[in-house]
Amino acid sequence: MTALADTWGINAAQFWLRGQRPDREVGYEEATGMWEVHGYPEILRALSDPATFSSNTQRLVPEASGFSEGNLTQLDPPDHQKLRKLVSHAFTPKVVADLEPRIAEITVELMDQMEDRAELVADLAYPLPVIVIAELLGVPASDRDKFKRWVDGMFNSTNKVSITGDRSPEDEAYFASAMEQVGELANYLTEHVRERRAEPRADLLSKLVEAEVDGVRLTDAEITNFGMVLLVAGHITTTMLLGNTLLCLDAHPDQFAMVRADRSMVPAAIEESLRFLSPFAAVSRVTNEETELGGVRIPADQMLLLWIAAANRDPRQFADPNVFDVTRDPNPQLGFGRGIHFCLGAPLARLEGKVALNLLLDRFPELRTDPDDAPEFLPSPNMTGVRRLPLLLR
Repeated sequence: MTALADTWGINAAQFWLRGQRPDREVGYEEATGMWEVHGYPEILRALSDPATFSSNTQRLVPEASGFSEGNLTQLDPPDHQKLRKLVSHAFTPKVVADLEPRIAEITVELMDQMEDRAELVADLAYPLPVIVIAELLGVPASDRDKFKRWVDGMFNSTNKVSITGDRSPEDEAYFASAMEQVGELANYLTEHVRERRAEPRADLLSKLVEAEVDGVRLTDAEITNFGMVLLVAGHITTTMLLGNTLLCLDAHPDQFAMVRADRSMVPAAIEESLRFLSPFAAVSRVTNEETELGGVRIPADQMLLLWIAAANRDPRQFADPNVFDVTRDPNPQLGFGRGIHFCLGAPLARLEGKVALNLLLDRFPELRTDPDDAPEFLPSPNMTGVRRLPLLLR
């Protein structure tokens, strides 16, 4: 995979995709003002200890603090549990399982538009999950071009974000643009929240408007930020998951042959792709107090970047970590996180990936990448996913 990472043009900062490991699993990076953590046991501990490693990272990034209210990914206990309970009913095993016919219906409708060639992301991997999550929330799926523009604007930098005051002009321009895209999405959702207050419907936004936490209704800002997380994370993970899984299988014909011959292996292939090409490469935390991690002392109020994608290649946890193996068992990959912030939509993303991949292989048994049209990856070092994947279908 080392040669493929370079061939595909994946961000050079993702050294783990090139078979490399850092000199130390925990270290401070002067350029960004953050502590970088790459090891599996170190990251597992940080994800499992919210009292020491807070999710409220925006307290160190004042420019983004306006979007923290109600942002599930930024909340610590006890507020996190309260808000998570409000939306968890939308992602129970039964609710997710009941979505399978609709997921299949949308997939078939999208595949009906494909002919001899297709571009996976534009034709299926993006519209499928965004239609599903938009229908759940109650916003028009037909606005998905707007969603894509806003989300692309949030993640189009090729550089690591810095929390120091020494950002380059390029980084400052990107950060300002990203915040502008976040603001546009927030304004869009706020309009829908206000509409639901006036006229509730049978959708998740209406349920959030009507919900109470300890007898108190959620504010417009809380619902907006809550909905923003669900809309962004609710589709982008599946988009990357489906594209990455197909690309991994295509790049490993022996593995692809096993999955084609035995479809019961599709879920395992998805899990291995989550380990091998982890969509969200990094998550951040802030230390609430001085602590030790990986034998290194870290002061209080320090930002940590937890490189989940690197942890998923840690040889201390995974045998032959740079080998793509759909038979890997056990496979305790951290692609969806761990602990209280384990991805709420993970069951839905897995189901969407399974349904779509099976239907694709049913319809197009000769499905393969186009050797004359290379895949393109997202430029951000914090994400690993195809943004364009040309396919030959026949």
